[in-house]
Amino acid sequence: MDIKNIKREIIKAGELAVTQLIKVAKEDIIKYDKDDELAADRLKNAAATKKLCIMDAFEILKKIQQEKDEIEGAETKRNKTLKGFAESRSK
Repeated sequence: MDIKNIKREIIKAGELAVTQLIKVAKEDIIKYDKDDELAADRLKNAAATKKLCIMDAFEILKKIQQEKDEIEGAETKRNKTLKGFAESRSK
């Protein structure tokens, strides 16, 4: 398996991870119960977890886009044929 195929597989896994993080971020935050002494801490932890999911998803998406651009750039560069001086001047 070459590097490009490995990167493509990692990109697919990253996209799946982002989907899972979105599901977690969409879940309801726990219900706040003012009689429960630990509810405030749980609410704070749940909000922090959601924030972390969202930030991780954006970070993963950014890296995925960078890798896709790198792969496409390498393929575009390889597909271009370089012409020498004489070939570019001939008619």
